[in-house]
Amino acid sequence: MSKILAIDYGKKRTGFALSDESKIFAFGLSTQETKNAFEYVESLIPKEKIDTIVIGIPKHLNNELAEIVPQIQNFKNRIQNKFPDVKMVEIDERFTSKMAFQTMIDSGLKRKTDKIKH
Repeated sequence: MSKILAIDYGKKRTGFALSDESKIFAFGLSTQETKNAFEYVESLIPKEKIDTIVIGIPKHLNNELAEIVPQIQNFKNRIQNKFPDVKMVEIDERFTSKMAFQTMIDSGLKRKTDKIKH
């Protein structure tokens, strides 16, 4: 069965998460130096049978794209050119950190303002 790869592209480091085969759960996979990110994806796609890639697109609150977006688009285009059968999905990243933090709070994480950024 195939899996979903999620990518959080950054200027220096890029984070990766991978779904299970049922595509219900995702698990943090690794963080790579961005200069090595394409080669990492290139090796993962056949190995993990990835059929979908979700990539975050950072936007400002006024809906303007962040300055890193052209680099993300280039990265995405390289993947699409090499693996045309892999579905690419862009996701608006504006509120994902806050949503994840709220989910952690809702699931019982104690809020320690000196240790957790929010």
